Amino acid sequence: MSLALPIRPRRNRRSAAIRDLVRETELNAGHLILPVFLQEGGTSEPISSMPGCQRWCLEELVKEAGEAHALGIPAVVLFPRIADNLKTPGAEECFNPDGLVPRAIKALKAAFPTLLVITDVALDPYNSDGHDGLVAEDGRILNDETVAVLCRQALCHAKAGADIVAPSDMMDGRVAALREALDMEAFTDVSIMSYAAKYASAYYGPFRGALESAPKAGDKKTYQMDPANAREALREATLDEQEGADILMVKPAGPYLDIISHLRGSITLPIAAYQVSGEYLMIKSAAAAGWVDEAKVVYESLIGIRRAGADMILTYFAKDMAARLRAGTVVR
Repeated sequence: MSLALPIRPRRNRRSAAIRDLVRETELNAGHLILPVFLQEGGTSEPISSMPGCQRWCLEELVKEAGEAHALGIPAVVLFPRIADNLKTPGAEECFNPDGLVPRAIKALKAAFPTLLVITDVALDPYNSDGHDGLVAEDGRILNDETVAVLCRQALCHAKAGADIVAPSDMMDGRVAALREALDMEAFTDVSIMSYAAKYASAYYGPFRGALESAPKAGDKKTYQMDPANAREALREATLDEQEGADILMVKPAGPYLDIISHLRGSITLPIAAYQVSGEYLMIKSAAAAGWVDEAKVVYESLIGIRRAGADMILTYFAKDMAARLRAGTVVR
């Protein structure tokens, strides 16, 4: 028996060819950014808190970035593990022109001029207190004093050849200060990817293990955002847009799809989303236990982030996903 149904949505789902024709959201390697960890020394080492990820030495970092770029990934973002003896209350190592990050930028740009190199601008890897900002004697995170140091850090990265600086500190006014500092030194072409809505999330745990950068005391709730707040994200994003940001970021991605969508409907700038270490580890752990199909879940999670409105995604799965997309083995 056939029902008299003039409208049958399933007709647009009846074959792979039709599903391809009507697919609303696409994912390709050009939408992906690969976060990479680096360390001093001549050897790389696996990160126990993030299976499948490495802390790369400079030589192997260049090789890893080259492989990613060959797969069509346009950009990497650098996260350094800094030796404890270089960490200070003033985070001076963050603007050392001979430091780990400037040397990595130069090596990557020399090897792959078309690769976009993005740098993290924040003090937590360099700060002996483990915070994204300078810490006062009473434990307060100092805003304006921190911004002054961030400007020196961003200029150090720009002078080394960074294409994009990405302030992840969530200090007030830092985008305007960074833009002015960069422009005053003629780095008008260096872009700012602002962590506009970075939440005080429990999903960051494995990352802090990777960099050994957890706060020594207190937490980050006086500068990172309350997970309960959505309207505040629009306020932060609007301010960063007005201050001169070129790209806005939401972090984490998966638990904050509503924030990505909210900003996409209100902001004209490109939006990045960071699929963070906790999201990565949950998928990896479930797949290792045989409970989910890793490749399918990764694709679904990334297409969901894109569907919410993200123009680009920072993800530790970038290289694997780009390889599957190139090989045509992504099951959709």
